[in-house]
Amino acid sequence: MPAQIDDRLIIAISSRALFDLSESHAVYEAAGVEAYQQHQVEHENELLTPGVAFDLVRKLLKLNDAGRAYVEVVLLSRNSADTGLRIFNAIRHYGLGITRAVFTSGSDTSRYVPALGTHLFLSADPEDVRHALESGHAAATIVPQAGGVARQRAVQSATAGNETPIDELRIAFDGDAVLFSDEAERIYQAQGLDAFSASERAAAATPLGGGPFKNFLAALHRIQTEFPRNHQPIRTALVTARSAPAHERVIRTLRAWGVRIDEALFLGGLDKAEFLRAFGADIFFDDQRRHVESASRVVTAGHVPHGITNQ
Repeated sequence: MPAQIDDRLIIAISSRALFDLSESHAVYEAAGVEAYQQHQVEHENELLTPGVAFDLVRKLLKLNDAGRAYVEVVLLSRNSADTGLRIFNAIRHYGLGITRAVFTSGSDTSRYVPALGTHLFLSADPEDVRHALESGHAAATIVPQAGGVARQRAVQSATAGNETPIDELRIAFDGDAVLFSDEAERIYQAQGLDAFSASERAAAATPLGGGPFKNFLAALHRIQTEFPRNHQPIRTALVTARSAPAHERVIRTLRAWGVRIDEALFLGGLDKAEFLRAFGADIFFDDQRRHVESASRVVTAGHVPHGITNQ
């Protein structure tokens, strides 16, 4: 019987999101694919340092220490199998439980996202992310860290040894066009705040449609239900620019979905960065680039190029 991973939370990640490949990527952009391949082979025994999403992946895989395999992380890389050897050397060195990989030799990796049953795809390539979103899967472009904050934290975590205590995994989401559809955002963009508020007040009892990250949140919730409330390995937060009266529809929508959000921050347009720092987010997802860039000053952040603001 073929191996099955459909009962796990499936995370697909690119090599440039997992490790710092900025030097070799610069070789590719300056001199082309053959020079890149030569560079990777010549340096395959030089250890790669952790990338922006490294610490997130380590925490995700740590969930499997609880007694069963809750999470499967799969590498989706535009490297070839030959140049990908350096990636696997780093995976082995850091003790990451990643055994499955797809190497596409420069072509779009997103076509393998549905085949894997992926709940979340993280990549440094915006086009691959857009294609994954178009196929109905949660996906985000991992943005470079402002000041390298998350990468420094990941390096410290990776080199601290297995005795370093790891706290619960904390994931934060924007609402409209991420967890929810962009139906309300479209009204705001076309008619302004007053029309948006009036529309949301009138539709407070009508659940919003699901956005691209609805199924990912539901998968996290399924894992949460297997643990006591006072001993949770995962904590989630909604961090949204909404405020009253637009809060009620969000709360009723999550209730209708039967999905729990541990913390909800209705910020009414305040900058999200310091709130994300206070929450201790391991990653934050937002559809608006300006929010992602602000958040990246303090946490790992992923841009979700979905909805009206990205058209």
